[in-house]
Amino acid sequence: MDEGSTTEAGGGSPATTATARRTVSRPAVLLAFAAVYILWGSTYLAIRVAVAVLPPFLMAGVRFLIAGGLLYAWARWRGALGPSARQWGAALVAGALLLGGGNGGVVWAEQLVPSGLTALLVATVPVWVALADWLRPGGSRPAPAALAGLALGLAGVAWLVGPGLRDEAGSPAGVAAVLLASVAWSVGSIYVRHAPRPTSPLIGAAAQMLCGGAVLTVAGLAAGEAGRFDPGRVTAGALAAVGYLVVFGALLAYTAYAWLLRHVRPTLVATYAFVNPVVAVLLGVALAGERLPPEALAAGAAVVASVALVVVGGGDRRRPG
Repeated sequence: MDEGSTTEAGGGSPATTATARRTVSRPAVLLAFAAVYILWGSTYLAIRVAVAVLPPFLMAGVRFLIAGGLLYAWARWRGALGPSARQWGAALVAGALLLGGGNGGVVWAEQLVPSGLTALLVATVPVWVALADWLRPGGSRPAPAALAGLALGLAGVAWLVGPGLRDEAGSPAGVAAVLLASVAWSVGSIYVRHAPRPTSPLIGAAAQMLCGGAVLTVAGLAAGEAGRFDPGRVTAGALAAVGYLVVFGALLAYTAYAWLLRHVRPTLVATYAFVNPVVAVLLGVALAGERLPPEALAAGAAVVASVALVVVGGGDRRRPG
């Protein structure tokens, strides 16, 4: 599941999950982790390549409509039941928050902000999730380690968007969009914990991608992206980036993520939140010529450390990137 993935992919009884964990092969686990670490981390650069010539909201909308349609058709072909009307309603809310607000904000911002910085800001999602879960009615207070992570994460974000880095790191509007996208994703993550969802996690993710893709497409049309779109500017690289996002980001990485949640401790799976930014920064520097000032890298290190504290202390495991 890539940055647009949206569902609680765990499931199954504790006994079933424990049995699956005992029988899974180590090479399969390592391969799945490699997919989540590398493929998700690389999606930030792919998004930046795509939005250089493609309208951001329409690109993201089409991407998720294609990925969601393929995943839905495959899961139904394998016998999974479709969502009820109530579950479709929940998928629409989740898709609007997680993909419309979360992924939509990221793809728009990457027109203005380097992909590496975007990934560092998105890495704060577990921090916002822990904070939102704490503030909601009946929410749980984070453990001391998570509280320390919250404080460190907020300090790291303040450092990243401070006046000293703003001119070098990217547009203030782009930075604000990424932060708002992270908050939207975090609220959506809290919502899907309690929302009605299909028995099949693949059907649940597909429904949310279909709904989120529709929301993004409507947003793009409302913003006039279709009228400004020039097909003559589309490059083979941009089309390849979209294909990469559909196949490797939304389908393969999601499948690996969903499989890991069924076979590996969630706290281990959550380590993607502080590995993805490293991958994104390295790829941005190596392949796109991006340069982040040393202060931004230091602030990013503080953000990644805060995520580690929140995850270890009881944080969440989702991202919009």
